[in-house]
Amino acid sequence: MNDETRLCTFFLDQQMYGIDVRSVQEVIRYQEMTEVPLAPESVVGLINLRGQIVTAIDLRKRLKLPQRGGDALPMNVVIHGEDGAISLLVDQIGDVQSILPENYESPPDTMSSSSRELIRGTYKLKDRLLLVLNTEKTTRFSDGSD
Repeated sequence: MNDETRLCTFFLDQQMYGIDVRSVQEVIRYQEMTEVPLAPESVVGLINLRGQIVTAIDLRKRLKLPQRGGDALPMNVVIHGEDGAISLLVDQIGDVQSILPENYESPPDTMSSSSRELIRGTYKLKDRLLLVLNTEKTTRFSDGSD
């Protein structure tokens, strides 16, 4: 039981993603945002989380997925980043999954290289694939672009 990895899961474009549950601060509904001029495209704004200013990153834009359809509002997965809390905007929240290490594999070759570099690896579940997000790379913008 000690070898299990616990992942907080969420969905983007019908695909299941996960991040280590220890890096998650909280999960909250959509919050109004203040736009950030000259920010990378996937940085969609700042939210006020009980007095704490938190940068919001749209994971659809960061992973180069199609835009969210219609009037659907994203959810916020607030994680602990190197410089404080960061909000990752996702389509839908899943649950916490306990995963065995023997189900771990490298990211699929079929993914685009830009998305593949943001994925740590995958786990094959009974009925779907779970992509594990590399939160350090996802929240870092080395040259100011996506």
